[in-house]
Amino acid sequence: MVKESEISRNIKPSLTRHLFNLAKEYDDVVDFTLGDPDIQPLQAVKEAACDAIRQGKTRYSQNAGLLPLREVISQRYLRNEGLLYQPNGEVIVTVGAMEGLYLALLSLVDPGDEVIIPAPYYVNYVQMVQMCHAKPVIVDSIAGKGLAFNIDGIGQSITPRTRAIIINSPANPSGKLLQMEQSAQLAQIARRHDLVVITDEVYRCLVYGDHPYRSIVHEEGMRERTVVVNSLSKEFCMTGYRLGYVVGPAEVVAAMTKLQENVAACAPLPSQYAAMEALGGRHDGCQSMVDTFRRRRDLLVEGIRAVPLLCCEAPDATFYLMVDISRTGMKSVAFAEALLKAAHVALVPGIAYGECCDRYVRLAFTMDEERIKEGIRRIAMFCNHLKP
Repeated sequence: MVKESEISRNIKPSLTRHLFNLAKEYDDVVDFTLGDPDIQPLQAVKEAACDAIRQGKTRYSQNAGLLPLREVISQRYLRNEGLLYQPNGEVIVTVGAMEGLYLALLSLVDPGDEVIIPAPYYVNYVQMVQMCHAKPVIVDSIAGKGLAFNIDGIGQSITPRTRAIIINSPANPSGKLLQMEQSAQLAQIARRHDLVVITDEVYRCLVYGDHPYRSIVHEEGMRERTVVVNSLSKEFCMTGYRLGYVVGPAEVVAAMTKLQENVAACAPLPSQYAAMEALGGRHDGCQSMVDTFRRRRDLLVEGIRAVPLLCCEAPDATFYLMVDISRTGMKSVAFAEALLKAAHVALVPGIAYGECCDRYVRLAFTMDEERIKEGIRRIAMFCNHLKP
């Protein structure tokens, strides 16, 4: 009998996917589980991918990605951020942001090292760290602070084994942004303890306020110790193209490139040509997308707040809503499974994002407004039959 490795035994399927798979047992489910936007990519982006296939551009690229694509990414950061990343050395194209995160961790941590992860956190961070034989150190948000970043807790969790901090701003699942004061404090912590910050910025395009997103890489002394992870999945609704990119210090990108050769060789070539079209600066579909998701957010927030046993805070960014279910007297898994069985509505138990979130469930409003209204109707009917 073949014996599994210890790492593979310890890695568990996420509750997000568990509920998504359970939902497939029903024909009429309103599915709020996955952060997979229903908006189609721009037609020009689709055509770029198809043209690449028709022209036979379906081979391998350099391990770090097509140099013209890396040049486009470099130019975009210079144009939008005022930051110059050398395309040949400080930019790598990856198979989605998830591979970028994993390669970054593999490049930075050794077995036994510690990586600080603020909760709520994206579900895969913890297991990625474990797959690197390192130790995830979870820093819970402070009770009563609305799932905000706990900067003091991060500082108090550092030990001689700490190597890196992963931040996700705008954050999945909370929709929170790292505020300017918090960013400065976190940068000070990183400089003082000689730590690397891995910043996952895939939702930076989905901010609902008036102020533009500002990355921690802009803080004093952080350019040389920050690894920036991004993706086309959310900004251009290209989830299935599996195309991400990372910019950062040359030594980290060089290590990631070596590892990429042994993991995936390179990102899919047609997707790279589609990415060049999307990132080339000729398209401005982002504001339209933000407006669409803002309307959906407002509709969902209003509907959930009208349910007596539920409450929520409108997210500042992303297309996720965390709903406080504590007044139902149920924990998140029990609530999610009972709701799916009784009302055929699928959502994600909050405990998937950390112990501090067991009083919440997460809804992704990546569907049209009529389906959102139907989901609210079913949730309200389910909650009206509960006895808190």
